[in-house]
Amino acid sequence: MRNSKAIGARRGLLPRRFRFRIESGFGCAGLASLAFLAFCGRLLGGYMSHCHHAHRRWSQSWVYSGHSSAKKKGGNHIPERWKDYLPVGQRMPGTRFIAFKVPLKKSFEKKLTPEERFSPLDLFNKIQEQNEKLGLIIDLTYTRRYYKPEDLPETIRYLKIYTVGHHVPDDKTIFKFKCAVDGFLKENKDNDRLIGVHCTHGLNRTGYLICRYLIDVEGMKPDDAIELFNRSRGHCIERQNYIEDLQSGPIRKKFSQHRNTYQRSRTPPPGPPGEDHFQRRYSWNVKPNTSHATQNKRWYSSSYHRPSYPKYYG
Repeated sequence: MRNSKAIGARRGLLPRRFRFRIESGFGCAGLASLAFLAFCGRLLGGYMSHCHHAHRRWSQSWVYSGHSSAKKKGGNHIPERWKDYLPVGQRMPGTRFIAFKVPLKKSFEKKLTPEERFSPLDLFNKIQEQNEKLGLIIDLTYTRRYYKPEDLPETIRYLKIYTVGHHVPDDKTIFKFKCAVDGFLKENKDNDRLIGVHCTHGLNRTGYLICRYLIDVEGMKPDDAIELFNRSRGHCIERQNYIEDLQSGPIRKKFSQHRNTYQRSRTPPPGPPGEDHFQRRYSWNVKPNTSHATQNKRWYSSSYHRPSYPKYYG
């Protein structure tokens, strides 16, 4: 009698298609099987969900760590060792060059003491203290997060040449730098305005390209160019691969036969992932013996593509 009541109760709880198993004497085994299958389903579902979220977190961390240290640390982290270097060097005697570390926009100031701050305004004040005037800034950093060209006076030309850190600049980068310097000097023969060059610290990439110009174009001896830069900057070029290339590397092709003009750029080139885009104030043409229209078309198509992003840039 008790078994009949139990079976009747079970009939109300289970779907009709399972009732025959209970009445046939297999009720306990059927319920156990269903419970086991349900448990396995929940276990498998939880495992798959965990794997999905773990893979997603791993993918995101790989993307950010491989491409943008600024993303990982925050857009306003101070560049490593930036505080260790003098803000501005002295004008290099006999040249129009002056080197300085990258100035930082206002949003960085909360992480710096008043004595450590170095903004675009501070840059011009320090150069004026030397009784000099700045005419062109060549920015060699591989990011756009440090300051905006809009923070600079309209009278100052600004040029961005993306240059990867730690590696000797390639011939294309060297050529762009030489053309920028040559074009500015030709247009400013009637004044004594300076060409300001900076990378992150205003030392290694900056020193290499300035010395490369003095060696290749001005005919200066490598050791003399390096010594002149080190003395004027107040710090010595640190990277041995840069020094060795300057001392014993090949002389890069001179470019005096090439035409070189500045013009307003229409579309800014993209920067590293997550960085703000801003208008690049000047571009240049370096294609010889072609019309301006052809030059512009070829130059823009080859210049304004998304660059690859190395593990280090700054």
